[in-house]
Amino acid sequence: MVLALASFATAISLSRRISSSRRVLRGRIFSSLTDLRLLYLCIGTLVLTVFLGLLGLEVGEYPIPRFEAIKTALWDRGGEFDFVVNSLRFPRVVAALLAGFCLASSGALFQSLLGNPLVSPDVIGINSGAALCAVFVLTVGADLSALPWAAFVGAVLTAVLIYLLAWKRGVSGSRLVLIGIGINALLGSGITYLMVKYPIERVVAAARWQVGSLFGSSWADVRILGFGVLIITPLALFLVPKLRLLQLGDELAAGLGSRVEMERMAIIVVASAYAAIAVAVIGPLGFVALLVPHMVRLIVGSLTGGALLLTGLVGALFLLGCDLIAQQLFAPTTLPVGVVTAALGGPYFLFILVRYNRAL
Repeated sequence: MVLALASFATAISLSRRISSSRRVLRGRIFSSLTDLRLLYLCIGTLVLTVFLGLLGLEVGEYPIPRFEAIKTALWDRGGEFDFVVNSLRFPRVVAALLAGFCLASSGALFQSLLGNPLVSPDVIGINSGAALCAVFVLTVGADLSALPWAAFVGAVLTAVLIYLLAWKRGVSGSRLVLIGIGINALLGSGITYLMVKYPIERVVAAARWQVGSLFGSSWADVRILGFGVLIITPLALFLVPKLRLLQLGDELAAGLGSRVEMERMAIIVVASAYAAIAVAVIGPLGFVALLVPHMVRLIVGSLTGGALLLTGLVGALFLLGCDLIAQQLFAPTTLPVGVVTAALGGPYFLFILVRYNRAL
């Protein structure tokens, strides 16, 4: 993990020395990918992600040689390591990558739309909306196959509710954030009520899920996350140019032909859908959606299509790294990955808060 972070830092350092010459391609959405800095950062992040992914297949209570892990994952089904690799470790690695991509992308969209580096779906109540519906499914003993759909519906309905309550001849970012924080508190109290009301054996499962964990990730979870990423990402990339217009201000954006409120609502729904997919599978994981977009923005600047993809890739790398730390730090005891993201994200959140306050 230390080696991976050092390599990533080196890639960033090298990328800053590269001229930002652009080769213009047709199409608004992907033109930013021609920026060489973004391209090299994406390639470097992918290389580090592959390295950590292989490490995730190798290490654990039952160590597996690298070549054997690769062979088993790609073609040697039914061999000695098949169950450990293909039923336990491989789906966990892929789930971590996809969930990290979703959370980081969601945070990037929210922060850019609202112009606030302290905003993320877990701060303004989107994750809590998904968690409330998911905890309800767990505590009442409903069919677990309904859990992803319940979380998705909860997140989207919460986003719509926040938007409607924030409406006053339009929606301002500060008003939406304040209302979102209030909704987050109300939903948190609802979750607490469900945890107190129902039998302990059901509450234990809900409590474990709430911490955020990749333990027990299956290929069914990977399919849910993969389907979500494939559907939502093209929509997000399509909306990025519209988001950049909104960043100019509502009046100027409207003058340039933007349908301000409709496009703002569409971006909120897409960002909420990203968060909902991740929360449905791994629980309401904190700080990934807050920390990663801020780090990437410090390197590449404002959000573009390429920057959004880079943010998702760094989010995937970050969550996978946190999961490896969670597995190995107190081995053979495995921590929920949410404990590690909170331990890393909490201090960074305080740093952002202090820096933001000084800038005001």
